[in-house]
Amino acid sequence: MQPAFASITKHFEFKGNLLEVKPYEVGHIHDTYIATFQNTDGAVQRYTLQRINHNVFQTPEKLMNNIQKVTAYLREKIAATGGDPARETLTLVHTTEGKTFYTTPAGDYWRVYIFIENTQTYEEIQSLDHAYNVSRAFGRFQNLLRDFPAEELHETIPNFHHTPKRFEAFLDAVEKDTQERVRFAGEEIEFVKARAENAPVLVDLIRQGELPLRVTHNDTKFNNVLIDNKTGEGVCVVDLDTVMPGSSLYDFGDSVRSGANPAAEGESDLSKVEIDLERFEGFVHGYLDATRDFLTPLEIDLLPFSAKLMTVECGMRFLTDYLQGDVYFKIDHESHNLDRARTQFKIVADMEGKFGRMGEIVERYR
Repeated sequence: MQPAFASITKHFEFKGNLLEVKPYEVGHIHDTYIATFQNTDGAVQRYTLQRINHNVFQTPEKLMNNIQKVTAYLREKIAATGGDPARETLTLVHTTEGKTFYTTPAGDYWRVYIFIENTQTYEEIQSLDHAYNVSRAFGRFQNLLRDFPAEELHETIPNFHHTPKRFEAFLDAVEKDTQERVRFAGEEIEFVKARAENAPVLVDLIRQGELPLRVTHNDTKFNNVLIDNKTGEGVCVVDLDTVMPGSSLYDFGDSVRSGANPAAEGESDLSKVEIDLERFEGFVHGYLDATRDFLTPLEIDLLPFSAKLMTVECGMRFLTDYLQGDVYFKIDHESHNLDRARTQFKIVADMEGKFGRMGEIVERYR
């Protein structure tokens, strides 16, 4: 059923009259729309209108509190460095009651951002410059937030990149087999089990104080950076739902996982799937250009490992969701999550064969 947009938008501080609302097909989690308003002077302003998936993000109040704090901090930092806060970070539109979200009588949560014009996101990397610019944008995001007190942020999804807990959830899904799908995924299940010893490495290093806890994005897919239409540079990091305390390695590793493979996320022809070392070099170069002055030597040492671990973890999450009946990620067909898992595991296997060369690339730019 189509949401009652006129009823929803009247609760936000929009300027002008609502012209139209159209679906905006991005992401796996939320329902996203573009709302277009016309001011009295005839000027048109677009906004991103989102219904928050409160089954995934079960404490939307904490989620929006995080986003409000982080974007306000970023605006100050960007302005202080001579940047343009209106383009380089998200701008929330508040409700008529001064809140960052509106809750409908039915219990749905809605939020609004000003749409950043003359930018776009890409599902696939268009060039090696794109890889550099996206990775540099994620690195700059971390750099701008390097002094933000991480303890002030809520965990919007508890243990989001706690790989050992993800592994436990995976084993539980295999054991229970509620959808009777284990028989279709035997090879993939064994692939994960064979790499169990990698799961606790980063979590243990954080717990031991060997790795610093930072404010991190935690979902650094290539399409979470807006690319300027003219310059090709990464303008703004978006999708801040999972901004919370974490490791820089989560962000770098996940960006490589999502962007250094030239094939689609759910590509069924695994011969097309690989870790493209030229793209990996672009990610390393861009990221370190923005972060090398504050990352620790161990963080830089572990960049290749983080790419492998985050890819294993993501594939494990896809596989777990498949075994549980596709309750988290949106799917287009019954085996979609299994296909996604197979793609991730093919990337992992290719990384393992190229791991030494990945390390050499990091050394070149550190």
